[in-house]
Amino acid sequence: MPAAGQDRRPASWRARLSWAMFDWANQPYFTVITTFIFAPYFTAKVIGNSVDGQSLWGFTQAFSAALVALGAPFLGAIADAGGRRKPWLFAFQIQLAFGCALLWLAQPGQPQLLPLVILGLVLANIAAEYSIMFNNALLPALETPRHVGRLSGLGWGMGYIGGLIALFGVLIVSQPELIGITPPPGEALLGLKRDAFEAERIIGPVAAIWLGIFVLPMFLFTPDRPGSGQPFRTVVRDGIGRVVNTVRHMRQYRNLLRFLFSYMIYYDGLVAVIGFGGIYAAGIFGWGTTELGLFGIALNVIAIPAVIFGGWLEDRWGSKRAVQLAIIIVGLGTFGILSISSGSVLFVLDVAPRAAGAGLFSSAGEQVFFLCAAFLGLGMGTMQAASRTLVARLSPPDMVGEFFGIYALSGRATTFLAPLLIGIATAVFATQRIAVIVILVFLAVGFALLWKVEEPARQ
Repeated sequence: MPAAGQDRRPASWRARLSWAMFDWANQPYFTVITTFIFAPYFTAKVIGNSVDGQSLWGFTQAFSAALVALGAPFLGAIADAGGRRKPWLFAFQIQLAFGCALLWLAQPGQPQLLPLVILGLVLANIAAEYSIMFNNALLPALETPRHVGRLSGLGWGMGYIGGLIALFGVLIVSQPELIGITPPPGEALLGLKRDAFEAERIIGPVAAIWLGIFVLPMFLFTPDRPGSGQPFRTVVRDGIGRVVNTVRHMRQYRNLLRFLFSYMIYYDGLVAVIGFGGIYAAGIFGWGTTELGLFGIALNVIAIPAVIFGGWLEDRWGSKRAVQLAIIIVGLGTFGILSISSGSVLFVLDVAPRAAGAGLFSSAGEQVFFLCAAFLGLGMGTMQAASRTLVARLSPPDMVGEFFGIYALSGRATTFLAPLLIGIATAVFATQRIAVIVILVFLAVGFALLWKVEEPARQ
């Protein structure tokens, strides 16, 4: 980051904490809906077949990612030209809440409602990614360049805590027997009907309410950039012009573009392993809401201290090295998951499948899966937080929104590709295992491309 910003004072603690609360407010969408609970429910119950469900989920995620990729650089540049980010954030947070609310309609045996459910997923996916883009653009002005990694890590850590609490809530409502509460037959807590899967379907509306409550501190206390005072038409024209000008002078930003291209590949692998990990486990082990919820809780418990430590580490060791270490850790966990099937672990060791009526995670395959997934928890938050920090450190101060838009583009330009390849390969080979191989290829290529990125000296 240029020297002009090196003596900048950090924002107040309340402003920084409120900014970090954005991750707390938004993370349950990713944790409970797109990863551990709703996604496996959608594939296994709403669609009724894990292979077909995984394929449809992959296509839905790919379509959403493609739409994000098309608009992100332009919206980021328009926000730079207009100055303010919060109006954009507000609009997309409303869209996210609406998309989540539509997920209540995801009931098995109601195919006429499936288009509305898919619409809700697409709207929510797009809004979540654009919201993250604009929130990221607020980061550089809130902390000094040397300690921006620490604040980024705090945000991700708070996000994982929010996701952890949300998972606990889902488990308590859907399986109150775990805490010694016995509801009436056929019901979960709050009178939710088990045969209509209301405990799984209500996740979307509750995520919308959670979002509305906990995103408020960011809007109230985190400072925004001042507006330019220009008419909206002028702001749009200037923003589009900025993108065109950046493309014309791309060679001036060669180092940043190297990183963004690398990020485009390895982040695709990360999104895929996060998005399909729960689906994969549900398919090979037959996990339901209880197992998936406890699995997600364990992953978040591991990720919270790991990502906070990762923020401390990158401020001392460098964001690039922190990303490289995180890719290695996630890759090891992903390779371990690849070695597991319903009847074997480590490719060649035969194990007995889970016996009917056995306790939770009682089979050797499930236990090895848990161990491998722990590596994902150790690395995934640091990979995301350190990548965000590196963009903040590499971007010119007056182009932060535009480059975070390009960052969102690079994060989504090919994220449709991994789900698309997974969807096609799963349909062709009729096995969920092929998804893990696709993920490993993306992680390896992204790691190799990162070597040539030069990180600026931290001051």
